[in-house]
Amino acid sequence: MKTGMSKSKTSLPPGIGKVLKRLHYPLDVILICVRWYVAYALSLRNLEEMMAERGVNVDHSTVHRWVIKLVPLFEKAFRQYKRPVGKSWRMDETYIKVGGQWKYLYRAVDKAGSTVDFLLRARRDKVAARRYFEKAIGNNGEPETVTIDRSGANLAALDALNAEREMPIRIRQVKYLNNIVEQDHRAIKRIIRPMMGFKDFRCTRIILSGIELMHMIRKGQTSGDTTRSVAVQFYSLIA
Repeated sequence: MKTGMSKSKTSLPPGIGKVLKRLHYPLDVILICVRWYVAYALSLRNLEEMMAERGVNVDHSTVHRWVIKLVPLFEKAFRQYKRPVGKSWRMDETYIKVGGQWKYLYRAVDKAGSTVDFLLRARRDKVAARRYFEKAIGNNGEPETVTIDRSGANLAALDALNAEREMPIRIRQVKYLNNIVEQDHRAIKRIIRPMMGFKDFRCTRIILSGIELMHMIRKGQTSGDTTRSVAVQFYSLIA
């Protein structure tokens, strides 16, 4: 079973090698399970069955642990290679059920459809929206324009941010202009659907970041040679 990741655990960067060393499975097996889970509409039990067909006996709960341990390392590495996004953002939130309760995934894309940033929050209010904008601006720089729907919370968050700025962000509340981000939500929700429901907020946040990461790679948001396959781009993040 080949992933295109030829390095041994001992030759990887120290932080990543240290995590992998404790996982006690071949590197190729670990990485392919993590990638498949965040890249495709599969449940953990689907992966358990698929690996068994390939002669690898691994429990679905073990795959889950791999995902939780490794996805943050991939996301941190990806942030160094993420292409800059445009200055016109379309922001919206979508619903994610965690532990039987609805939580809120804040997301934005630029006018070309590139993902700006994302953040899972327990509530849908001004505080949550402001936290999202602070994260997105911190990672991507300030936008010139943000398009939102008629959400009063999102508008209040932007107004609060603008009150602290010499050059305010232009705010547009035009629903049809947000079709691009609403359509983009579907790619994330399609991967989530077979996952049998999330139970833990922290784990959900990590898994979603892995799904978003794969989505960004597919959209060509990694700097460097984007002619390489999505799989190779993913594995190269920790090479």
